[in-house]
Amino acid sequence: MVNLIGTYECKADVKGRLMLPSPLKKQLSSILQDGFVLKRSVFQPCLELYPMKEWNEMMAKVNKLNRFVKKNNDFIRRFTAGVKVVELDVSGRMLIPKDLHLFSGITKEVVLSSSVNIIEIWDKEKYERAIDDATVDFADLAEDVMGNVNDADHELS
Repeated sequence: MVNLIGTYECKADVKGRLMLPSPLKKQLSSILQDGFVLKRSVFQPCLELYPMKEWNEMMAKVNKLNRFVKKNNDFIRRFTAGVKVVELDVSGRMLIPKDLHLFSGITKEVVLSSSVNIIEIWDKEKYERAIDDATVDFADLAEDVMGNVNDADHELS
């Protein structure tokens, strides 16, 4: 599993390409050649960039769902809507396809934010708003999610 670190600002050019910041590229150096999957986020107006290995692991989980259960089929359709395979060009730029560009509302200023094993790609204004909105509730959220960690066995509840 990849454990990515950092939040980086960059700019998208008029064609919708963005240069992966070098600290992020270094973290991904061993897997750059495998490519990535870019998709809509489930919960936010941003994009999620999965290294191919991480995407394949996610798809292995999704593939276990029984497709004869309607809600599973609906979930799979929505989860994979707009999914694209992307690669970095020789200059280290990644093209954000038009439909994903429109979904995310990305303008010129972009934030790439590590989210454990994936990278969230945000329009800078939307990212700042999402972070500001989350700040108010973060203490309660942290307690709800991490407050039941048992230090003896390091399991989450």
